[in-house]
Amino acid sequence: RITINTPIQHQAMLPEKTDVVIIGGGVIGVFTALYLVEQGKSVCLLEKGRIAGEQSSRNWGWIRQHGRDEAEIPLVRDALSLWQQVDEETKGACGFQVCGVSYLASSHKEQERLEEWLTIAGRNDLSSHALTADQVKDLYGGASNGQWVGGTTTPDDARAEPWQAVPAVAQLAVQKGAAIRENCAVRALDIQAGQLRGVITEDGAIACEQVVLAAGAWSSLFARAHGVEIPQLAVKSTVVQSNPLPDFTQGNSADEHLAIRRRQDGSYTLAVGDHHDFYIGPDAFRHLVGYIPLLGQAWRHTRLHPMAPKTYPDGWFTPRHWQTDREGPFEACRVLEPTPSQSVIRNVIKRYKDRFPKGGDIKVQDAWAGMIDAMPDAVPIIDNVTSIPGLIIATGMSGHGFGIGPGVAKAICSLLKGENQVHDLSRFRLSRFTDGSPIVMGPSL
Repeated sequence: RITINTPIQHQAMLPEKTDVVIIGGGVIGVFTALYLVEQGKSVCLLEKGRIAGEQSSRNWGWIRQHGRDEAEIPLVRDALSLWQQVDEETKGACGFQVCGVSYLASSHKEQERLEEWLTIAGRNDLSSHALTADQVKDLYGGASNGQWVGGTTTPDDARAEPWQAVPAVAQLAVQKGAAIRENCAVRALDIQAGQLRGVITEDGAIACEQVVLAAGAWSSLFARAHGVEIPQLAVKSTVVQSNPLPDFTQGNSADEHLAIRRRQDGSYTLAVGDHHDFYIGPDAFRHLVGYIPLLGQAWRHTRLHPMAPKTYPDGWFTPRHWQTDREGPFEACRVLEPTPSQSVIRNVIKRYKDRFPKGGDIKVQDAWAGMIDAMPDAVPIIDNVTSIPGLIIATGMSGHGFGIGPGVAKAICSLLKGENQVHDLSRFRLSRFTDGSPIVMGPSL
């Protein structure tokens, strides 16, 4: 895992001027930096803590088309080929492997629900198809209890190792000319006479005419200080790494209660799909109405905590306004490292043992948690900010960011250049929350 104790790898000198500043060193920001320098742009990526220190190194590592919102499918199809390209360029450092993604059903009702999405797959010429109970058994080579009535799968989906992949891409971007600086928080945009002129960091100012805000769970706090409202909240997800276990499955799969992915080191990444922790803060009340449709789906699976910790993005005591000449909230919490849920860890182990009685003697080798930047419709924002020309926001990935990251980065580069988009991004516009449009829910897993 990448934490605040991970040594700093990137300490580029701050340029006086650059074409583009990227705020946030997660998967979106890092890939955007790579593609911009490949296009001949000068770019400076600034990360308040460590590259991939938050959700970009703490996610499941899935790269999937399966179960996606239809508007995301073109981006993730791009991402699949782009992940493969960058893995080859980094000599396998990303751990990319085509292995398939499968969703499993423990009841016929759930099977019917899963198969509804295959209509979307068919419209987009994906390889997705239904699985019978026997085919699901075959996924696990005799290690499972065979509890599933069937499932759905996309065989050409993939996986990678997040804690290796994003730093490897960052290093590649540096080799190609990007300036990356860790432990350097951007405190504010420099806006003069209504025009974006650059950014103000804890280490000095940088002049630029374009900024990409890709700060994950911190994006809403930063944007609101500049009058831009993003109805984004953050939920905690706990993940477990097992000890090395028998190699009974290579694919990524999940049923209603457990997700599993084989890792390069012989262990498994395991998580529950039916539990999140949510810390209540001021934004939770501010955006409550917009989240009612999502709450209708997820409230049974969400454990509420009455107070967000002090340094969290939506903490009750987290400053909403700050001076640019002194330390602010982004320096107060360099890396957001929530404590993993012990009850989730226990459930993961129990569910693994129940499902895979011949899957080996499982033990917890490691466990961690990450804060997922969520949107009311579980669909990201990828858009220009009309009130601040030159600012692009890419946030609210809702747990999809790692897999879709390279595709989103390509879209951002086109927005920065003012080009017509190859793919329709209207679903990801910021104004959908203020223009009277109904909230259309996307898939939450």
